[in-house]
Amino acid sequence: MKVLHLNAGNETGGGMFHILSLLNELNRSEFYLGLFEKEEMYDRALELNMNAVVFNQQSKFDFTIIKKIIAFIKENEIELIHTHGARANCFAALVKSFVKVKWLITVHSDPRDDFMGRGLTGKVYTAANKSALKKADHLLAISERFKDILIDFDIPSKKISTILNGIDFNKKLPAPYNRKELGLEEDDFVIIMVARLEPVKGHKVALEAMKKVNGSHRKVKLLLAGDGQMRMQLESFTRDHGLADYVHFLGHRNDVERIYPIADLSILTSYSESFPLVLLEAARVSVPVITTDVGGVDKLIPDESYGWIIPVEDSDRLAESILQAMDMKASGHLLEMGKKLESYSKRQFSIEQFANNVYNVYLKLLN
Repeated sequence: MKVLHLNAGNETGGGMFHILSLLNELNRSEFYLGLFEKEEMYDRALELNMNAVVFNQQSKFDFTIIKKIIAFIKENEIELIHTHGARANCFAALVKSFVKVKWLITVHSDPRDDFMGRGLTGKVYTAANKSALKKADHLLAISERFKDILIDFDIPSKKISTILNGIDFNKKLPAPYNRKELGLEEDDFVIIMVARLEPVKGHKVALEAMKKVNGSHRKVKLLLAGDGQMRMQLESFTRDHGLADYVHFLGHRNDVERIYPIADLSILTSYSESFPLVLLEAARVSVPVITTDVGGVDKLIPDESYGWIIPVEDSDRLAESILQAMDMKASGHLLEMGKKLESYSKRQFSIEQFANNVYNVYLKLLN
């Protein structure tokens, strides 16, 4: 089996970790990672001793990489290409016209929201991506909701498999920071949100909730790990609403595994997700979660004893849930919830199960 994974290469969030975790678990010499740009993902792949190649796309509309990808496929006798992300999908559709390979797509996010706030260029890429999805031999949806979205695009159900994310729960994690290293006090109630500062992640909802919570609780601190086009706007909002002392913008971080353990709570306010790895990362260190009702989060939080699922764009419910979590911490029950979430997640969403499920789809396609 020879499989080439394709991605734009500029991903730094859950998509990057999804791909790298999968390839690291498969750990077979016949798997290659092809990237369009030489960014952080390429460096991480080399650190993991993966077969990684950069096709050096000069711009998002540089079509010369098609020839490079085709040459790589022929030289290495690739039988299957597995694409991740809209740009990779669009270029794979062109590549497939020139070489005989099977083509699999993992749908990491709602294709309708991938280019939210990107104007005309975003609309063009959204249309091209939808067209590419219909041409693939098979698709992996990271939640049942995403499978339903693909079916609404007139993609036959038999061409779609649902496979939820998984992570390595046995990984040896680095020593956590102490709170003072991040400017926090021991008696602070610390909330962490790990997400790109992009419109689809709904950070404004989190800040609105912080306004409500901090009306009477001044010891609540929100750590925002991530960067993106919304940063200046969000920082301005915190200043204008008196939140500058309570919201810490950490920027893009490669050390979130050291930050999670010092948090009391993890939140996610996205408008759209698949099956968020950041929630699994929080669960791995027994940090309870509040998440909007997106993607497959109901599989991670089957009932309210495991965490909170709230409506999208509902800052009131988010504030209420944060206050409930604070009361649970005071009574000693919040840590119990985190431990329960960790135990359940470890049984249900291991990296081994995830990789085996994907590998079985490869076998089915190639046989």
